[in-house]
Amino acid sequence: MLDSGVGVAATRTGCPIVAVPDGTGDITLFNPAGSQDASAIDVVANITQVRSTCDNSGAKIYSEAQFEVRAIRSNARGARTVNLPYYSTVVQGGSAVVAKRVGQVTLQFADGQATTRTPAKAAAFVEGSAARLPAEIIEKINKKRKPGDVDAALDPLADPAVRAALVRTSFELLVGFQLSENQLRYNVTR
Repeated sequence: MLDSGVGVAATRTGCPIVAVPDGTGDITLFNPAGSQDASAIDVVANITQVRSTCDNSGAKIYSEAQFEVRAIRSNARGARTVNLPYYSTVVQGGSAVVAKRVGQVTLQFADGQATTRTPAKAAAFVEGSAARLPAEIIEKINKKRKPGDVDAALDPLADPAVRAALVRTSFELLVGFQLSENQLRYNVTR
């Protein structure tokens, strides 16, 4: 039964938020490799159609990000295979990298084909105990407050201990291309 009081209810599942960080969702390959002129662009690829699934029923939370890599090449002559590295990173609290893996997606271009797309996925496990709020924090958040009570007008999320617990139990599964320093600089400045 729902309480008829005023407020917003938010449900936390412990599942990591899945996202593509700025600047890492695209990759541009040049020919020759040292050039960054528009006339030297060889292959451009991007990560798109990101979808996530999560199983938080056990002691470990399993999260999977499925995505598609779409690519276009400037010269459609000849069949060609292009391997692009991508990473998946689990981040806790917005800044602490808990795990990182690097994988590869293989793009196949047929002779005469300028575009292609390939599905890929990344997965991670998160300790359920690390992603769930402690009982005392849940109690502070859900404490009934009545008009006239000393703490009735206080937002429990303003409590530093509550905020710290929320940050500590927040996880993200980030996926993007594993870029060189020059590739990242190109993405950020273009």
